[in-house]
Amino acid sequence: MTSRFTRNTLLIFVTFLCFSCAKKDSKKVAEVPKPKDTMVRMEPYVFPSVKFEPNYLANKKGAIDRFVDKTWRDHDNLSLLVAKNGKIIYEKYQGYADKREGTTITPSTPLHLASVSKVITATAILELIDAGKLELGQKVSTILTGFPYEDITIQTLLNHRSGLTNYAYYTDQKEIWDKKNMLRNQDILDLFIKNNTPLDFRTDKKFTYNNTNYAMLALVIEKITGLTYAEAMQEMIFKPLGMKDTYVYDYDKHRKTAVPSYKGNNVEIGLDFLDAVVGDKNIYSTPRDLLKFDMARYSPDFLNPKLMKKVYVGYSYEHKGEKNYGLGIRMIEWVTGQHFYFHNGWWHGNTASYVNLKKEKVMIIALSNKYTQKTYKVRFLATLFGDYPFKMDEELE
Repeated sequence: MTSRFTRNTLLIFVTFLCFSCAKKDSKKVAEVPKPKDTMVRMEPYVFPSVKFEPNYLANKKGAIDRFVDKTWRDHDNLSLLVAKNGKIIYEKYQGYADKREGTTITPSTPLHLASVSKVITATAILELIDAGKLELGQKVSTILTGFPYEDITIQTLLNHRSGLTNYAYYTDQKEIWDKKNMLRNQDILDLFIKNNTPLDFRTDKKFTYNNTNYAMLALVIEKITGLTYAEAMQEMIFKPLGMKDTYVYDYDKHRKTAVPSYKGNNVEIGLDFLDAVVGDKNIYSTPRDLLKFDMARYSPDFLNPKLMKKVYVGYSYEHKGEKNYGLGIRMIEWVTGQHFYFHNGWWHGNTASYVNLKKEKVMIIALSNKYTQKTYKVRFLATLFGDYPFKMDEELE
């Protein structure tokens, strides 16, 4: 009798304890930030209806056609789009997506954006700032556990003034990293902590373009959202904007299915130990999807206008010159007062150029998965839409 009572009492106690623990665990899960609590949902921006002058579109298309015919050959790989006020003026898709499979580049073929990925990573960070989850001047050490650099802030990562060493060169040393193993974002931070790695220069002393900054920003996004970088980008940007052909490359998941890249002589370029790092690169997209992204950045409901203004100003004036860098965007600042905003990219055989003519509301995007510097020449197309002092070939005049 006593034994049965004791067993029953014990069973009730254990059941109560398990129920209490389940409630506590449930509470802990509930406290983990969900996308809807953390992220501002972007909505595509619809430009007010604008009537173009008679023959405007035909004239622009004709000029772009002449530029393309002179710059690219039939054997080149190209994914190109030019749009104004959200209206596509010109598109061109040619070349192989995958030579082995015999597939060609189409409007829905996602190509590697290389460093143009930084523009999108920066946008996610700005969303979190606008949502009150981050501050531009916030120290990264208050976010990433063990981050060993007290003076580095979110802003000095965004504008490449952190002083962090370049992870690609750092981990290329055999005493630092075994290149038989894939390097990932957390590995970079762990190495900095373990080795007490010094900065290349004092934080905010000068500008040095450096992929490490955006690899750390990807970790910040993961920490704040409680999601992987890929999940966060999908929830914050790709899905809300209907960017259905855009994704973050996952080495384990996509290495056999992603569009490969080639040298200029059509030899396929393989992967290496750096191909699992995200944030600084590894977003695949199409020009049409990038147009949706570009349009969203015009929306007054996308980001606080005061915050957006901080994106398009230079932060590095320690040396004289026209070139500068904002928050995830490159710029040329001419003495005439005209500004040119863009970002280029290069990874393996992939090259990319994103041109954002804010004043004229024009987007120009060119991508290629076969190495060429011709991709970067699309900046010259800016002269068709505004007073940009580039030297344009006669064919465009």
